[in-house]
Amino acid sequence: MSRIANAPVTIPPKVEVSINDLNISISGPMGKLNQFITSNVKLNNDGQVITFAAADESQQANAMAGTMRALVANMMKGVSEGFVRKLTLIGVGYKAQAQGANLNLDLGFSHPVNYKMPEGIKVETPSQTEIILKGSDKQLIGQVAAQIRAYRPPEPYKGKGVRYSDENVIIKETKKK
Repeated sequence: MSRIANAPVTIPPKVEVSINDLNISISGPMGKLNQFITSNVKLNNDGQVITFAAADESQQANAMAGTMRALVANMMKGVSEGFVRKLTLIGVGYKAQAQGANLNLDLGFSHPVNYKMPEGIKVETPSQTEIILKGSDKQLIGQVAAQIRAYRPPEPYKGKGVRYSDENVIIKETKKK
């Protein structure tokens, strides 16, 4: 049995959970999220706690029980508190500006990069070199941050580019004669 699946997920206040045949829907103050449930996992809702168990003794069912528990725990945190991801721009002339649901980036290209935020993600730029992404879906925030970072990933010689605020870029030494 997966050790992660053994830990129950507590339902925070102001969060509603509904479990259908193969779908779990969680709604709270920060939004509403849905997740498909595989047939390998059994969910049990006791009102305050959701428990997970593998439907059979297969390794696949055991792994999916832990995965579903982690996904549902992230959904609970997302609809109650939300998730935040911070990006930093390093480089001369690199800047970002949020305009509604769009993020305008100047990353040293001959043209500006305009990124349209998906539904459910809010973007803020407290300074020209900081980007803050907020939302309730952890997977979607990570995907958006990775797509923004992919426009200009940090290069290894000067460290210029878009990086996560907690990312450490190892700078290579230049070639010497």
